[in-house]
Amino acid sequence: MSEQRHTPLDPSPADNAKPDESQQQRRVVVRRARILTIVVLILLAIGAGRTVVNRISDAHTLEADAVQYAAQYVKTAVPLTGSTGQTLVLPGTLQGFVQSPIAARASGYLRRWHKDIGSRVEKGELLAELDTPEIDQQLSQAIAARAQAASSLALTRSTLERWEALRKKDAVSQQELDERRSASVQAGANLAAADANVERLRQLEGFKRVVAPFAGVITRRNVDVGDLIDAGGGAGRAMFLLAQTDPLRVYINVPQSSAQLIKRGQKAVVTQTELQGQTFQGEVARTSGSIDAATRTMQVEITLRNRDGLLMPGAYVQVALPLPASNTLTIPTNALVIRSDGIQVAVVDAASRIHMQAVKIGRNYGRTVEVLDGVAATDRLVLNPADSLTEGDQIVVVDTEEKAAPKAAGKTAAK
Repeated sequence: MSEQRHTPLDPSPADNAKPDESQQQRRVVVRRARILTIVVLILLAIGAGRTVVNRISDAHTLEADAVQYAAQYVKTAVPLTGSTGQTLVLPGTLQGFVQSPIAARASGYLRRWHKDIGSRVEKGELLAELDTPEIDQQLSQAIAARAQAASSLALTRSTLERWEALRKKDAVSQQELDERRSASVQAGANLAAADANVERLRQLEGFKRVVAPFAGVITRRNVDVGDLIDAGGGAGRAMFLLAQTDPLRVYINVPQSSAQLIKRGQKAVVTQTELQGQTFQGEVARTSGSIDAATRTMQVEITLRNRDGLLMPGAYVQVALPLPASNTLTIPTNALVIRSDGIQVAVVDAASRIHMQAVKIGRNYGRTVEVLDGVAATDRLVLNPADSLTEGDQIVVVDTEEKAAPKAAGKTAAK
């Protein structure tokens, strides 16, 4: 009875095997969970490390980009000493070397004219003829008056001879003889006056023929047949305008900054827009030697030959004057910085830092300017400096234009 009760309580081998398998399965599950957890942790660590690395890389890239974008890139140029002089180009107007209005010396009516505009005439050639009836009558009257004076002189001389003979015989007094001598002298003076009046009127008769005082071209005719001509009418009543076209002269106004460089005998080149490809050689004939207080310019006269007649008086031309070279430094105009502190340039030092240097400029050549003080020939100057550029800024030089200050070129008048 006891055996039968306690037998079921005794575990059999099969029953003992089940708990071992269950524990083993739990161990496998736990091991797999641990492995999975470790793998997940490793993956998380790898992801976190990658994220940190990417962020560090991005930070470095951002910092490098910020430094790169914050850097100021500039171009520089060096001052140059002009090896050749500037060519000063100024406007001017051609004029005849001699240009004169031709007026009548005698009053009368125009009978006929012989030369019209564009006619080339020689000195002494007849231009027009006048009718002067009043002068003709005055000449006739003067000739008659001279005849009267000559007759009176002859009478007084014969009377004087008779009175001198009577004085030798003491038939007349010395006083009476002196009176006859005085009358003879007076009659001679009257004849001389009559002769002078006749000669004057004959010269006026000669002025009925209006002739050219010099060789040239008729550029204007202001009269026609039948016009009443007043003697000495002046430029406003001139009959003709005569101009000598070879040589020609042109007047230019040189700015005060270049006035000291203009010398007599200096060569000049004259060009006209309508005559493309043609140049005319001129020469400085004279200068006014003074500065006009109103315009601050000096008047210069240039003469040039015009044998072919291509240039016409009154034409607008450009005059190029080569000026001698100067020893001053020239820099590009776009290197100047104009601020409240005055005119400055941005100089790049050996450490690629900016130093704002005040300068004193001289003549302006357009693309370049002279620098009288403030820079040296070895300085590197920033071209087109930004408004934000200040003292001590770090910059990066990307290019240096060794020929940034070209040889001085010609400028226009602006002035």
